Amino acid sequence: MSANEIVIVGAGWAGLATAVALTRAGKFVTVFESARQIGGRARRVPFDDLSVDNGQHLFIGAYHETLSIMETIRVDTPKVLLRQQLQLISRYQDGKTLALKTPRLPAPLHLLWGLLTAQGLNPKERWSAIRFGLKLKLGRLKLQQDISVSELLRQQGQPDTLNQAFWYPLCLAIMNTQPQQASAEIFIRVLEDAFLHQQQDSNLLYARRDLSEILPDPAVDYIEQHGSQVQLGQRITQLEIEANRITGVWSDDQFHAAEHVVLATPPYATAPLLTPFPLLADLAFGLQQFQYEPICSVYLQYPEAVQLPVPMLGMLGSVGQWAFDRRLCGQAGLIAVVISSSGIHMTWPNTQLVETISTELANLFPTWPQPIRSQVIREKRATFASLININQSRPTNLTKVKGLWLAGDFTQTGYPATLEGAVRSGVQCVRQIVNLTS
Repeated sequence: MSANEIVIVGAGWAGLATAVALTRAGKFVTVFESARQIGGRARRVPFDDLSVDNGQHLFIGAYHETLSIMETIRVDTPKVLLRQQLQLISRYQDGKTLALKTPRLPAPLHLLWGLLTAQGLNPKERWSAIRFGLKLKLGRLKLQQDISVSELLRQQGQPDTLNQAFWYPLCLAIMNTQPQQASAEIFIRVLEDAFLHQQQDSNLLYARRDLSEILPDPAVDYIEQHGSQVQLGQRITQLEIEANRITGVWSDDQFHAAEHVVLATPPYATAPLLTPFPLLADLAFGLQQFQYEPICSVYLQYPEAVQLPVPMLGMLGSVGQWAFDRRLCGQAGLIAVVISSSGIHMTWPNTQLVETISTELANLFPTWPQPIRSQVIREKRATFASLININQSRPTNLTKVKGLWLAGDFTQTGYPATLEGAVRSGVQCVRQIVNLTS
């Protein structure tokens, strides 16, 4: 490798987005990934003869950078993502339904109309939610200091019944952090991006393929077709820094020279690479302070005739939180149930968790038979915890060492730990590198 090339460590969504954006800018890059598979925490995993995801994900229309990268790598977006108007349908175990549907009206009128006509809300809940939406629109939810999502909702007079049925599940889905600890600053930012700018930003985009087919696989194809490369099974063990400038990286006993190195790895994997260098000690210490939240996905295979009434169904008052119909991915009868954040379910054996989720679905759909087979995927460090004041602790892409950069959803994007946050970080990083090298 010549010294003017760029090394990216990590082939998750942040690393691949960084590589694509640099390649698009005419740079040559080499991506090193320690695993034998690309995609990081959003990748395909085998389930008998099927391919599923290590965590069921949902895209929204406001994921502009992700959609832009997909366009760059020539992904046929309508083929891999089903776009629908915002529709949130949730059911309690007793069958009571909460339904919010938005019409094709300019933002944020579509949201306000959806709240006004929402099924399952009483008048007090309905008008409380509308007042919250109006304050969001008018910019009256700006905070002098960060507080928890639950405290924000309390200050805004949101009834507890509305919180339990709507706001808290939305917070968990967005931030994977319990509302009592979650950053209201980040919560407001995501709501603004989804609901205040363009009506289509709040569209729900359901995957028609596994996650690897949506971005990682075509990203690697694009990178390699343009003369760059992705090397799997290559763990970077050490950075080489001379006179406060990065000169390359080591993988075991092999040195790879580079003028720029982007560490697109999670904080817990990045910190050990930085620790040996006094100039980076504060950064390494900060990365070590991040806390993490799990996501648990339960896949249940039913007979092919079994299907949900909608692509995604909220589950209220139950262990399961959201159920997805994998029929969209050509997997008829396969239901994926997602449980965000920590909870007692993480202490249960898989058999108990499967039995619990199966029973909850049977209560919602009494005509369904028992599942034929199941798989539980527990991603214990699925996301960083979007805690109060976390934005003050998030690093920039730029480090104190010339040519050394960070990319990942944990950097200063203003977003929680989402695929869009990871992609945005990579694109932000590339803009700064290109400005320096142009």
